[in-house]
Amino acid sequence: MGILWLSTVPLTTGIVAQVFGVRYMATLFGIVFFSHQIGSFIGIWLGGYLYDTMGSYDPVWWAGVALGLLAAVVHLPINERPLARLAVQTS
Repeated sequence: MGILWLSTVPLTTGIVAQVFGVRYMATLFGIVFFSHQIGSFIGIWLGGYLYDTMGSYDPVWWAGVALGLLAAVVHLPINERPLARLAVQTS
């Protein structure tokens, strides 16, 4: 966990800024980071629950493998090109 913890932050921040621009970067990244924290909580809690009910970490590891593969498939269609925006004139 120490090596991988927050290793996706620069990549995620870069994609959010590239796609949506930097105007609302703090808000958008806050939503992304909050969802990561919720996922972390649920993952740790569910892992402990499954260990307590099944007596083994094997189902937790296989669920992690399945979720990792699912995440890879879900992220394949991400289009990293910036969104088209209307030009805003400032006076």
